Amino acid sequence: MTQSVLFGGTVGKPVIARFDQPDSTSDAGALLLQGIDERLGLTRALAGCLRDSREPGKVRHSLADVVRQRVYAIACGYEDANDAARLREDPVQKLLLQRDPVRGASLASQPTLSRFENDVSKRGAAAMGYALMDGVIARHRKRLGRRVKRITLDLDGTEDATHGEQQLSFFNGFYRSHCYLPMAGFLQFDQEQEQYLFTSVLRPGNANGYAGSISILKRVLPCLRKAFPNAVLRVRLDGGFAAPDIFSFLEAEGVEYVVAIAKNRVLDRHAEPLLEEVRVAASVSGQSERRYGEVNYRAGSWESPRRVVFKAEVTRYTGRAARDNPRYLVTNLRHDPQVVYQQVYAKRGDAENRLKELKYGLAFAGRAAPASKRTK
Repeated sequence: MTQSVLFGGTVGKPVIARFDQPDSTSDAGALLLQGIDERLGLTRALAGCLRDSREPGKVRHSLADVVRQRVYAIACGYEDANDAARLREDPVQKLLLQRDPVRGASLASQPTLSRFENDVSKRGAAAMGYALMDGVIARHRKRLGRRVKRITLDLDGTEDATHGEQQLSFFNGFYRSHCYLPMAGFLQFDQEQEQYLFTSVLRPGNANGYAGSISILKRVLPCLRKAFPNAVLRVRLDGGFAAPDIFSFLEAEGVEYVVAIAKNRVLDRHAEPLLEEVRVAASVSGQSERRYGEVNYRAGSWESPRRVVFKAEVTRYTGRAARDNPRYLVTNLRHDPQVVYQQVYAKRGDAENRLKELKYGLAFAGRAAPASKRTK
């Protein structure tokens, strides 16, 4: 086989490539991961949440080692426990667990990892969730002290496609697949651009948009108030969370909130005068135009009216007809409607980038994520 495509014009001798080097690995970068874990103490905290029910005399791999092995493998892109069959002798995977990369003992097998995962109780899983949340809050408490003025919380659900017959895997019409619907939570401090994952809760594939959100908020809000007593707490949510009990909970907690709500005939009727003005402006300019307004609105299931901020928008794209695109937000903020929409709510879109990182940064390491994959 000629190598003219790869080496044309650069060398005049044959190029021979061999892939028979013993004890090789492609995961050397995982050593940095281990260093970060040592500094954060994450896997140590997770292992401390679990009870080891195995018979001591038959244990070859400590609970802490099994936790680290599983976490490091997933972080390297090996999400299936089956991968342990070929990773047990991987030099870097051994080194991550403080074993000699060549002569060290083999890592845990797939059956050992599977038994470990199935042995974790609901209480243990909940404790690990608390450990993650506590670790994130403690880290930023140390980094920022008590000078934080505002903490913004974003909750968002996403799809975790399944295969086989996993328990609580259901077909979801929105994603058109059998899946789970995990919910992830993120924290943002003051005007920092970065958002930090503080929780991820696995939910069945048929869960509604806001299932589990109140439980998450009940856990995190007291911890944030204790760590940052001077900070104002703000919650941003998309339209899947627009339920009466969500609004009632947020108001009872005394937090700021901005929650998207689906359009309906009543809201559209209130927005129509401003939308007509925008249609005229878009027709004159030939470009997309938008204006912002507000209305006091009470849905049939609400006990009292709430402030709804809306964006009256007409979008125009080359080769397409102009299209109305009104959007609505329920909020207790008193800022100007344009400020609420553009400077507060619109910035929650960055949480979706964090979800892409979580989903594709691991599974597609070194490759571009498929452009057609839906992340919402």
